[in-house]
Amino acid sequence: MQAQKLIRMAAAVAVALALGAGTVAAHHAFSAEFDANRPVRFQGTVTKVEWINPHAWIHMDVQMDDGSTELWMIECGNPHNLFRRGFNKDVIQIGMEIVVDGYGSKDGTRRANGRDLTLPDGRTLFMGSSGTGAPRDGRDPTER
Repeated sequence: MQAQKLIRMAAAVAVALALGAGTVAAHHAFSAEFDANRPVRFQGTVTKVEWINPHAWIHMDVQMDDGSTELWMIECGNPHNLFRRGFNKDVIQIGMEIVVDGYGSKDGTRRANGRDLTLPDGRTLFMGSSGTGAPRDGRDPTER
């Protein structure tokens, strides 16, 4: 009887570890995907916002100098921290014109790690350059 309990407990622990492995593997260091020496600044229109863990994502159409439009994906901090910094589902709306400052991807894809988001009313919110090794600008992120 005791051996069966031990086997069930070991199986439950193994399942829990297996289920959690995907979440742990999904998180990354900033420097694995983004380049601190490649600052970017985009002005564009929000097309989609994903409030998912471990990072929220803002999708935006950016009009380029040649008149073409590119779809960019901006990685933000995790939703919990964003909500603490003043974000909520009403702050960023589809069709809203925003400005994003951040860092471009190392692989040249249209993805960036967001640092600051400027809203149409001029407010700037800290998106939280995410991941270990993300650049710091010396300001306290809770004061943005």
